[in-house]
Amino acid sequence: MPDTSHSPVDPIALTRQLIRCPSVTPEEGGALILLEELLSDAGFSCTRIDRGGVSNLFARWGSGNARTLGFNGHTDVVPVGDADAWTVDPFGAEIRDGYLYGRGATDMKSGVAAWVAAAIDFIADAPADASLVIAITGDEEGDATDGTTAILDWMAQAGESMDDCIVGEPTSPNEMGEMMKIGRRGSMTTFFTARGVQGHSAYPDRALNPVPALAQLIADLAAHELDKGTDHFDASTLAVTTFDTGNPATNVIPAECKATVNIRFNDAHTSEELIQWLGKEAARVGQSSGVDIELTTMVSGESFITPPGALSDLVADAVEAETGRRPEASTTGGTSDARFVKNVCPVVEFGLVGKTMHQVDERVKVAQISQLKTIYSRLIRDYFK
Repeated sequence: MPDTSHSPVDPIALTRQLIRCPSVTPEEGGALILLEELLSDAGFSCTRIDRGGVSNLFARWGSGNARTLGFNGHTDVVPVGDADAWTVDPFGAEIRDGYLYGRGATDMKSGVAAWVAAAIDFIADAPADASLVIAITGDEEGDATDGTTAILDWMAQAGESMDDCIVGEPTSPNEMGEMMKIGRRGSMTTFFTARGVQGHSAYPDRALNPVPALAQLIADLAAHELDKGTDHFDASTLAVTTFDTGNPATNVIPAECKATVNIRFNDAHTSEELIQWLGKEAARVGQSSGVDIELTTMVSGESFITPPGALSDLVADAVEAETGRRPEASTTGGTSDARFVKNVCPVVEFGLVGKTMHQVDERVKVAQISQLKTIYSRLIRDYFK
């Protein structure tokens, strides 16, 4: 067993170091190098898993045959946007009035730092049958095709596994500890193209206008009630995100028209079932109008749920013990890399308040970083009791 004697890691200082790494997707920015050095020095066995121009890090402490608690997080961040709109350097990690500012302060370099600090503290006096995995990606904010999926692919090939996993995404809307995520809605985007026959607007009988046909289809889809919600999910939603002809002329009936819808769906559906429904609706309108309507779909993730039980109770107990607040078990919000982790083990998400993530002057209360470390420390200790 490697020497695990070390000084405790300050999660605030580590968060500031990570923020100063300009790791805008897909740039590594030095963040994973920093974590690899820190974890290796603490006794973790580290492997860089780089794929498709994306950098990822896998770290294990303990035997692969022991019960293993995993953590999944990311160090990549979204672009800063209008840098002039920031009141601080987006990568300066400035502390002001009790807040730590910087891109990634909330989403989610603080969460990564808090877990890493808690994990390093834990292994100094860990039981012999405990094992930890830390999987950090540089591709959560991007296409996510070569991030956590690459790590999980590598783990399968290498015979690595996790029994349970915590994802450190910001989960609370307003107050620390008010919410954890036990599942996520599925997400898919469908692109429609309607093709008719171009013609002069004065002679509509000589053309085949695709606009009314596509408009009817989109209106029908938007008016359709997908469901009323399920035990753990709100009702599924369909949002029309764009409708375009690209036609600058006022006296020309266009030959083509396009529209896009995004569906966030609960566990009453699969993407395959929804794609079949969309195809039938497009065929119905196409047949009645004579307009050819094609569609293509991009699926970001399927709906999933980790049923309330041992793992969610473990998280809730740790949060309540450290904050006095028992978190709501929620499935709200967008997608996260938990949608990939759920394929290999039960997963629950818990992290900071997400109020300012992706915003100008992204920031986190400094005290909450330390508080998150204490929650994670208790969670890890209790997991192996």
